[in-house]
Amino acid sequence: MPAQNLEHFNTVPPDEARRILLACLRSPRWARRVAAHRPYPDLSALLAAADEAVYDLAAAELAEAVAAEPLPVLPEDIYLAASTALSAAYAAYEARFGHTFVICLGTVSPAETLDHLLAAIRSRLTNDPEDERVVTAEELRRLARDRLLRAARGRDLATSPDAPAIGA
Repeated sequence: MPAQNLEHFNTVPPDEARRILLACLRSPRWARRVAAHRPYPDLSALLAAADEAVYDLAAAELAEAVAAEPLPVLPEDIYLAASTALSAAYAAYEARFGHTFVICLGTVSPAETLDHLLAAIRSRLTNDPEDERVVTAEELRRLARDRLLRAARGRDLATSPDAPAIGA
C-alpha cells in the first residue's frame, strides 16, 4: 500500500473511515472498531486489526454482515443448466442454514468460479450449523481482507463500485 493512501485513511474523519470500511464488510461494529484504532503504521497492521475485529463479532453481528452480502458474481457466459444447478444449491444452503451462502473468491479465476462455487456449497452443506457458522465467519474475514487490499491499492470494490478507495 502506498504510504500516502494509508496516511489518508489514518487521517480522514471517523465517519469517512467507517464508510470506507463498511464497503469492505457491512458490520457497523467491525467498521467502528477498525476505524477507532487508527492510525495504523502499515497495511499489515490494518489487516491484522481487521481480522481481529471479525473474530470478535458476536453471532448476531455476523448474521447481520452475512445478510448484507450479495451472492457471488458469475461469469456472463454461464450455461442455463449451470445457473439452474447453482440456484438450486443456493436454495438448499439457505434452507439448511437460514442465510445466504458467503464465500471469498478473491484468488479464483473467472473460468473456475462456477466449479469452485458448486464444490464449496456441496461441501459446506454437510457441515453442522455451528461448524458452518465458523466457516462463514472465516469467509467474511477473507472477504473483508480482500476488499481492504483492493481499496488500499485504489481498485474498485467488488460489491460497491462507488465506494472510495483508501487514499481517494
